[in-house]
Amino acid sequence: MSTPVLPALVDVAWLRERLDDPSVVIVDATTHLPIPEEGPYVPESGAESYRAQHIPGAVFADLLTDFADAASAEPWTVPSSEQFASAASALGIGDGATVVVYDQLEGFWATRFWWHLRLEGFDAVTVLDGGLPAWKAAGAPVTDAESTLTPRVFSGKRRPELLRSTADVAAALDDPSTLLVNVLDEATYRGETTTYARQGHIPGSVNLPVFSIRDAETGDLRPVDELRREFEAAGLLDDGTTVVTYCGGGIAATGIAHALALVGRDDVAVYDGSMTAWANDPSLPLVTGAEPR
Repeated sequence: MSTPVLPALVDVAWLRERLDDPSVVIVDATTHLPIPEEGPYVPESGAESYRAQHIPGAVFADLLTDFADAASAEPWTVPSSEQFASAASALGIGDGATVVVYDQLEGFWATRFWWHLRLEGFDAVTVLDGGLPAWKAAGAPVTDAESTLTPRVFSGKRRPELLRSTADVAAALDDPSTLLVNVLDEATYRGETTTYARQGHIPGSVNLPVFSIRDAETGDLRPVDELRREFEAAGLLDDGTTVVTYCGGGIAATGIAHALALVGRDDVAVYDGSMTAWANDPSLPLVTGAEPR
C-alpha cells in the first residue's frame, strides 16, 4: 500500500485555514439522484445547486458529463484517461495542486471523485468530512460568485488495479482471495426490493451498508477506530485479500473504499457498473437471502 500525500479526510477547520492558498483546489462534486415513485431513476447534474451556493473559490466537477463516458449504457462510467485528464486540467486539477472534494449531500459523490482521481494516479486529494452541510453548520461562508479557473497540467497515470469491470468480477467469482463487498442496504442485498432488473447480490459477496459508516445525525464519518474494528471483523483488512466494493452504480461503493483508506487500506477496487450492469445481464448469477458464514 502506498503512503498518502495527505489524509484522506479533513475537517472544516483544516480547509478554512487554507481558503486563500492558491495551490488548494476545492471541488464541488454534487450530483442529484431523485428516486421516482415509478420507473427508473434519472440522475441530474448538481450544477444548479453549485451555482446557488458553494464554498468560496470552489469549482464544479460534473460527474455526469465531463467525468463520465457518454457512450456507456450506465451513467458515471469511468471515461478514458485522456478525457479525465482534459476535464481535470480545465478545473485546475493537476501538478502542484492539492484537491479537497465535497458535495452537498451524503458525501458519496465526493468519495467517487476522490476515488476517480486516485484511479488516474493523482494522490494529492482529500475529502471534506460532512461536506457542505458541515461547512455551513460551522458558520463558514458560502457564495454564489463565479470561481476563477486556473488550468494546470494533469500528468497522472491510471492504476487499473483500482477498477473492475463486469467481466473482471465474473472471472473472480471462484477466487477465494477476492472479497466482494455489497454496500447497499440489507433488504436490497437480500433481494427483497424491486430496485434492479433482477434482485439479489453477486454470489459470495458480503454486505456492509455504506450508510452505517456515518453518524446518522451529523453525517460525519464515525470514529476511525470503530470502523477499523468492523472492517477487521468482516475480513476486509486480511493480508492477501483483494477487496472489491460494489453498489447500484459505482458511487456509494467508493464510500467504503474511502473509509478503508482511512484505516490504511488504500488498494480497494471498485466495480464500476455494479448492480445496474450485473442485474441487466441474465447470464450472470444472483443470490437472494444472506450468504452463509
